[in-house]
Amino acid sequence: MQGLRMSRAVMATLFVAILTAGVALAQEAPDATLTFSGGSVSVGVGYLWGEGVLTYQGKEYLFLVEGVSIPVVGCSLVSASGNVYHLKNLEDFNGQFMAATAEATVGMGAGATAMSNQQGLVVNFMSMTRGLEFKLATSGVRFTLQK
Repeated sequence: MQGLRMSRAVMATLFVAILTAGVALAQEAPDATLTFSGGSVSVGVGYLWGEGVLTYQGKEYLFLVEGVSIPVVGCSLVSASGNVYHLKNLEDFNGQFMAATAEATVGMGAGATAMSNQQGLVVNFMSMTRGLEFKLATSGVRFTLQK
């Protein structure tokens, strides 16, 4: 029981930290933008998949998205768009991001996500969803640029 309380406290702290960083960046001009679409399914632990386009320095780059989130319940189709901050090297976009998401979908819904990675990149995006899903979660998301 003590471990469960500790895990919730760590998740809450991470959630607030990531969202706070995302809100602070809203005043900056983004280095890149992204759009993606995909789906998610979950019962306690959620799985997200999809593909998208990163627009950086006037060029478009295709990428894949996959990730896991907890806690979450439901399934949905998602389309999202957002901004990428602190991107100086295209390869820094590849890899694992920690994300905090707030989303509610009953038929049609919306969500907001802020995420960051070890290279200091921050990605903020808004999503539109269809299905049935409730999420106030931390997650790990992997972006992989396609060659």
